[in-house]
Amino acid sequence: MQITIALTKGRILKETLPLLAAAGLEPAEDIAKSRKLIFPTNQENVRLLILRGSDVPTYVQHGAADMGVAGKDNLLEHDDSNIYEPLDLNIARCRLMTAGIKGAPLPSGRIKVATKFVQSAKRYYAAQGRQADIIKLYGAMELAPLMDLADEIVDIVDTGNTLKANGLEARDEIADISSRLIVNKASMKMKYGPINALIEQLAEAVRARSGE
Repeated sequence: MQITIALTKGRILKETLPLLAAAGLEPAEDIAKSRKLIFPTNQENVRLLILRGSDVPTYVQHGAADMGVAGKDNLLEHDDSNIYEPLDLNIARCRLMTAGIKGAPLPSGRIKVATKFVQSAKRYYAAQGRQADIIKLYGAMELAPLMDLADEIVDIVDTGNTLKANGLEARDEIADISSRLIVNKASMKMKYGPINALIEQLAEAVRARSGE
């Protein structure tokens, strides 16, 4: 019974692979040295897909992958109707925050907000009772307030150094972000045994990593 796991490339992948190894699952070749996107593993029935983070929930939701590892920031943007989220892997931790020009007050009325996290921003400002026009950007968020495109941005903040370097300051935290294990609901029913075993092995690896 084939199990396909979609992994997020980049920083999350580097932190995910040791957890998979601790759970007894390793790619059959060095992912970092290959341009391939599908990798067999040391377990004959398990293969890995390497994807952009924003695509991992889509693959899992539609059943093209049985399981996946994705940042909570991407999951918050995605329809989760066909996805279980059984495990916080406690890796790639950061915060989803609002930010703006240091010391600059927000206008009293309608505001402009630049972000790639459109759904999270809409929910946040609605909960605050603020009317906000959301402008979707894909990168270099820090430029938006500086060029008067937006009054505020919503973005991932790790150290905050990029904000400071551009004269911006972090303001309100919207969500605490880490990478999560997700599972397709139909796969969980049809392949319960092997998937549940993997979840338990990964949970043990997470506990061991955090010293519990």
